[in-house]
Amino acid sequence: MYFMTKSINHLATADGLFFGKGALDQRKTAKMVDEALAGTDDGELFLEYVQSESLSFDDGKLKSAAYDTTQGFGLRAVSGEATGFAHASALDEQALKRAASTVKAVRSGQSGKLDESPRGTNRLLYADDNPIDGEGFAKKVTLLQEIDAYIRSKEPKAKQVSISLAGSWQVVEIIRAGGWRAADVRPLVRLNVSVVCGDGTRMESGGTGSGRRAAYGDIFQSAYWKKEADEAIRQALVNLDSVDAPAGEMPVVLGAGWSGVLWHEAVGHGLEGDFHRKKTSMFTHLMGQMIASPGVTVVDDGTLSDRRGSLTIDDEGTPTQRNVLIENGKLVGLMQDRMNARLMGVKPTGNGRRQSHSYAPMPRMTNTIMLGGDKDPKEIIASVKKGLYAANFGGGQVDIVSGKFVFTCTEAYMIEDGKIGRPVKGATLIGSGSEALTRVGMVGNDMALDPGIGTCGKDGQGVPVGVGQPTLRIDALTVGGTATA
Repeated sequence: MYFMTKSINHLATADGLFFGKGALDQRKTAKMVDEALAGTDDGELFLEYVQSESLSFDDGKLKSAAYDTTQGFGLRAVSGEATGFAHASALDEQALKRAASTVKAVRSGQSGKLDESPRGTNRLLYADDNPIDGEGFAKKVTLLQEIDAYIRSKEPKAKQVSISLAGSWQVVEIIRAGGWRAADVRPLVRLNVSVVCGDGTRMESGGTGSGRRAAYGDIFQSAYWKKEADEAIRQALVNLDSVDAPAGEMPVVLGAGWSGVLWHEAVGHGLEGDFHRKKTSMFTHLMGQMIASPGVTVVDDGTLSDRRGSLTIDDEGTPTQRNVLIENGKLVGLMQDRMNARLMGVKPTGNGRRQSHSYAPMPRMTNTIMLGGDKDPKEIIASVKKGLYAANFGGGQVDIVSGKFVFTCTEAYMIEDGKIGRPVKGATLIGSGSEALTRVGMVGNDMALDPGIGTCGKDGQGVPVGVGQPTLRIDALTVGGTATA
């Protein structure tokens, strides 16, 4: 009863994996789901099959190669705020019966009527090609060898080269009471390149990566991987020439693209529905109010083709959508899964996500993006007499309640008299999301998405995500460093 043409193929693919091997009977499974969810408010059976591989090349040789196949189910029943959840890696009738018996314990729904199932969709955001089957193992090893040889021959200062290649193919099927079914086939690939360059006794690193929801495809083309290798070399050489970063409060210019990870952490998590419902977000009770500078618009968009954070449907079966969170500085929306949306009296937004069948879904980001403005990036740099230009970020930490964050810059430069100066090392950005939003002074017209490398962690679950932003200026932000400002 679900979808058209290509999506029907997805359902056929999923049915072949979950019901075509004799372990589960489709009719009996649907009946058990109906019985398990009777008297509850919501719930679903989430079936999953995943093939994944990873290859790691270091010190001129293949260090590790792994291939894994996992499968299983997660059965969830929801009544009010209570959730009954059981999962197993065995796809058989006995395991499903035991799970159904477990989740029945939460039967206490006030309405006695299940929530309406998600609407169908015939949209396709990515192809269903299996990247693992697309290229042979020997060709993948040869690719890593070629990248390693290219870097070492091009840059004499390269002392260590690390390369990794990873791919996965996930098939999911979601079954709800009443026979409603949906399926999705999700490819995902990623290439990472890291280079350590040395000059005398000093060693500095640079790294880059890229990926998307597709087969390996272009990754095996020399123009593609040489661009990644050149970028890793460039970053290492920049850092090799860096001086200690200053400390103190100053204007900070964030580069376009991956720098959007700062807003993902410092703002995005605070706009997930569960934190608002529980009143633990710094933005609780601020709906409709100005929480950012005029000109700041932030969206979470799971509908972008081939992007790492995109999904045709979320892990509850709801089609993803473009959700406007902050519009011209005003808080206008949140990201919702089905349970929190019901409890808050709003509609789900396609943000119910889970790491695997072993976890229950919760509100999660997809591709979180600050939209572009009208300023030329050169004009933004020229507006700063003395400050920091943060081009790339590494790890970061944020406290959801207070919104306070700390981010490490992997590539940063001083700005002196409106010009980008010498690179600096050891720079960290310290502040709070609510303050940083109101201090955005200029927004560039060069909005860019990240290269496809993000993974978001929340409550022990990791999911692939995307970020994006234009060049922008934060008028005052604390920079942690070791030199005197």
